[in-house]
Parts: sequence; C-alpha cells; structure tokens
Amino acid sequence: MGVRFLGRYVRFSRASAADSRRIKEGDIFWALPGPHYDGHDFVFDALQKGAAGAVVRETWWASRGCQRITDPDSQKRAPSDIVVVADTLKALGDLGIWWRRRHGVTVVGITGSSGKTTTKEMVAGICGLTQKTLKNEGNFNNLIGLPLTLLGLKETHDTAVLEMGMNRPGEIARLTEIAAPDVGVILNIGMAHLEGLGTLQGVAHAKCEMIERMPSNGLMVLNGDDGPLMKNAERYGVRKLTFGYGRENNVRATKIEPLDKRGFRFTLVYGNDAWPVRIHLPGRHNVSNALAAAAVSFGLGASSKMILKGLSAYRGMKGRFMMHSFPGGVTVVDDTYNANPSSLKAALASIKTLAGEEDRLIVCLAEMLELGEATVRSHWEAGKWVSESGADLFFAFGSHKTDMKAGAIAGGLPEERIRLVDDHNEMIKGICDSIGEGTLVFLKGSRKMALDRVVEGLAGALKHGRN
Repeated sequence: MGVRFLGRYVRFSRASAADSRRIKEGDIFWALPGPHYDGHDFVFDALQKGAAGAVVRETWWASRGCQRITDPDSQKRAPSDIVVVADTLKALGDLGIWWRRRHGVTVVGITGSSGKTTTKEMVAGICGLTQKTLKNEGNFNNLIGLPLTLLGLKETHDTAVLEMGMNRPGEIARLTEIAAPDVGVILNIGMAHLEGLGTLQGVAHAKCEMIERMPSNGLMVLNGDDGPLMKNAERYGVRKLTFGYGRENNVRATKIEPLDKRGFRFTLVYGNDAWPVRIHLPGRHNVSNALAAAAVSFGLGASSKMILKGLSAYRGMKGRFMMHSFPGGVTVVDDTYNANPSSLKAALASIKTLAGEEDRLIVCLAEMLELGEATVRSHWEAGKWVSESGADLFFAFGSHKTDMKAGAIAGGLPEERIRLVDDHNEMIKGICDSIGEGTLVFLKGSRKMALDRVVEGLAGALKHGRN
C-alpha cells in the first residue's frame, strides 16, 4: 500500500490545492494542515476517489459527530478506512520513527544554514559507490518531507543521507528524533530563518538541538572554523570530528588552487595522510562542503580512494551555483534555489574571484525572506556586498530592493549602475540589453522569489543570440 501526502499540496506532493483527483486507488490520504489549505477539507473526496484510508485529526473527527475509535464507551465507530490521531503531523513523524527502526541502515543527518543539499549530494555520491543509498529529494527535508523520505527505506538499503532544514526552535530536535542519525553534521551557523529564531545565537541553539539528541555512541561532524557553532557544541560530550581550513581541524584543506570557472584543486588532509583532490564546482564555499562530505565519509569508514572518486564525480545541482555557458563568452551563474545573508556573502566572495579583471560582472538579487527584524539591515548589507564584489551592474528585485540600493550606494557603487526592477520579465530584458562579450551574470534570491524564471528566460534569449 502506498502512502501519499496531500496536505500541503504544491510544496510536498506536487499536486494542486484541491487536486484530490491525483489520489490513486490503494493510497492512504494523510490529512495535514498547511498555511493555506487543510488536508481535512479533502478527506471524503480522497476516499471517494479510491483512497484505501485516511489519517485524520481527532478534533476534526469529533466535530463531525464521531468519537475516537479507541474510545471503549463509544456507541459509534469510525469506519475501517479512517485512522484517528491526536496530531496528524506528529503521527507522520512517529510512523517515520517506526519504519526507520525496522531497517538496520546507517543514517547521516545534515543541517546548517547553507550548503546542506550540496553536502548531502556529495556524501550520498560517495556512499553510493559501494552501498545502496537513500537520500531525500528536492525540499523533502522538514517535518513532513523527512519522514516521507524514510518511508522509502527498503531492506536493500545500507545507508540513508538526510538533509534537515528548520525555521523554528524544536524542529531539528524532532527531526533528529525521527531520523535517529548515527552521524550528525552541522555545516555552519548563519543568518537564516531569523524570523522564527530571532538572533544568530538562536540559530546556533536550534542547530545544536541535533547534538543534544545524538546517542552516546554517535558521531558529530562540525565546522571547526565556525566560532558560534563550536562555542555552543563544546558543552556536549558526544564524539566530534571537525573540518575546515584551520590547522586544528581533523579534516582540512591546504594548497587550495582555484581553476577559474572549472572548480578547485586542493590537498585533503586527514590525520597524518594527505591526498590531491579535484572538485568540479566553482565557489570556495564548495571546498568547505567537500571537506564536510569527506569528514562524514571518513567517519563512516570509507576509503580515501572512494572519497576522492566521489568528490570528483559530483557536478552540482540546478539552482545551486550552477554555471551555464553561452555564445560570446557569456556565463550565467544560477544560485537561485535559496538565499540568506550568510550564503549570499559567501557566494558574492566567490563571484568576485570568478569574474576576475576580464569579465563584465552583472549581479542580480531578489529579496531574502524570513529574516524578521534583521530584514532591512540584511538587505542594506547585501547591497554593500554587491558593491564590494566589483559588480559593473546591479539589478535588485523585491519589496526591499530600495534597501539593497541604499547599501550599494553606501558601498561606493554609482547610482547609474543600479537597476530596480518590478518583475522577472523586466529583469530579463534589462540583463539582455546589458550583456556583452565576456559577461558573467550572477543570480540569487529566496526560493519564493522564483529567480529561476529569469535564468530560464535568459537561457532562451541567449541561445538565440539576443546578447
């Protein structure tokens, strides 16, 4: 019997808000509340379309004149195709716990303010060379997506590599409880989801919920160069393995050599051993992600040969510092999957190096969301970072575009080189009108700002020579 989630339709099931037509015969409909729709509104429609059953909230069931099926005094019984629980979201997590415990897999849990997906893909790639490996796809990294991923475990799986995201205190603790990782990873502490966490210290406490929930025989892989992270982690006695650039780290990189837009070479150091590494990802932050993946793999007992092979084989993912080349020496860097101040600052530092002195650099930013009281300051700082990147032209989009403009001007970027746009099409046209031979275009913004539409529009225009 399949399990199909149809509660927060677009984000997790890829179905539309009222599209219970996608239910398949034999599926279980799991009614979950969402920010715009409540899955309970579609329960009976799902059953009529062939669902084998539905999991519903107790209060919803009682509001319709029924009582919980486990109530011994009840004169009414729910039909066999209805399962009544106190909290459908918690019940989904509990099901994930139960299914995970039925499988003797090694689980890796990865969190951090940035770099989670790239590191997850690198680790899964290394593990997948010798083992059957499960990983979460897309944005299945939260209290709904993670248990759904775990429900994909089969007897043939050896390893599960799971990305864990959060925007509220307590979420990492619950995700760690559900996944029960043997190896936990915290990549960094940055300014992300401040709307729900308040401060950088709040982010640090929330991420370190993973360490609190790790078993005594577990292993934590930590960014040893991240001061706030290490300060919060030092009070926990769990076994630790650190990665980073500093000499005190267990896994580190030396002799880092940028290869322009073709990635990096560096020497990977672990203990008394060292190996030459080649990664095919631009952006110095990806060296850090590779170090994290290597540290995890060493912790799992992988050979250096497999680690080097896996890192070299990875070519990146759409929307995550992915580079696209076009005629006339034009390069578009698609970093549109998401954005927060920490990831943006790191990306702009990498772009500055990539562009060098020869390329014309166009930076295109959209709004960063979920920053709470830090929103205005963060967008002002974003504009200042753009000016420091050496951008020749700056396009800003979103309700805080004027804050970005103010920061850019304060940083020394002339006002005539700043363009405020109102929609994707205006940005596409403006970029196309400004592109010349040897131009590097960088795009980044929060996922909901959908700058990937600009990337697609540019690809269509540039392929037809409109540059």
